[in-house]
Amino acid sequence: MTEPARNLRRLAKLRRAVDAEDRRLLGVLNARLRLVERIARVKRDLGMPVYAPDREERLLRALAQGNAGPLTDSGLRAIYREILSASRAHEEPVRVAFFGPEGSFTHLAARTRFGAQESYISVPTIPDVFYEVERGKTNYGVVPVENSTEGVINHTLDMFMESDIKICAEVQVPIEIMLMTREKSLAGVKVVYSHPQPLAQCRHWLDERLPGASRVEMRSTPEAAKRASGQRGAAVIGPALLAHLHGLRILARNLEDLAGNTTRFFVLARAWSARTGHDKTSIMFAAKDRVGVLYDMLQPFRRHRINLTSIESRPSRKRAWEYCFFADLDGHVEDRNVASALRGLEAHCTVVKLLGSYPAAAQPAR
Repeated sequence: MTEPARNLRRLAKLRRAVDAEDRRLLGVLNARLRLVERIARVKRDLGMPVYAPDREERLLRALAQGNAGPLTDSGLRAIYREILSASRAHEEPVRVAFFGPEGSFTHLAARTRFGAQESYISVPTIPDVFYEVERGKTNYGVVPVENSTEGVINHTLDMFMESDIKICAEVQVPIEIMLMTREKSLAGVKVVYSHPQPLAQCRHWLDERLPGASRVEMRSTPEAAKRASGQRGAAVIGPALLAHLHGLRILARNLEDLAGNTTRFFVLARAWSARTGHDKTSIMFAAKDRVGVLYDMLQPFRRHRINLTSIESRPSRKRAWEYCFFADLDGHVEDRNVASALRGLEAHCTVVKLLGSYPAAAQPAR
């Protein structure tokens, strides 16, 4: 027998082994789903929500700790995101509102957190996301809160001043920009459509790789993708999700001039999450008007050895030159040191508002 023939036999044998593992995996997945059905009935009797970000995060961390490879932890999370999404869809449809059009980075963040099986509702403004959750039209909402290079999203912070909606989870999404088109090579691309921001973020790449292509600004990347999908010689730059939604081919990846750009998103709900042991808490507070009050407000966190991961100020919109502060800290409100620090903070404030305690997001893979 020739060497190619032996390799073909070896390949066929390995494929039969993979097929057998797939059949075994299918049986395990269906057995898991039958258990999920039983859990769903108990949840309904107890009045518990279908989505439990604290439970899911504990599960994913435990699986990652026991993962011997070669499956990567990021691959493990991606697979289980869809398993959990299919399980939730089998229990009860989950409706998720997100800011912006389909194919935007916020849409990508929502799918990153919830998976592909949920019902997603696009809304035009950040306040609309809050309102959808407040009125019970959706179970959850997803809004951007901070970009690693551009800073905080003021519209999101301002909404917490007037809304009682809580933060139940966070998502961190790397801003990875792709070039997508119906063309088979870069040589066929004559015009690039996108929102002004991605065009600016990829200026050096476009100058080097597509110097002769014209650049056309659009109101959004989804609108640009729709235009590119129907025009010969056209391409769009934006998140990879656009390729899936508009039937485009990804010709180039990671076009952004500044590597490491990441946006953080909040998942909104009517209640925050239970403690996992790897949590963050977001708060809003307003200071009493006296000398040294900001210094005094920070002392309880130092005294109880709590790390403040960010602090921002925003005009209160009630009186001129009156400010509210927003802070993120490590820990859960149920942690003894966090609860003690918040009590200490209240002594120096006119108001302290807990926006949510939630599982700290896994760092995005790149």
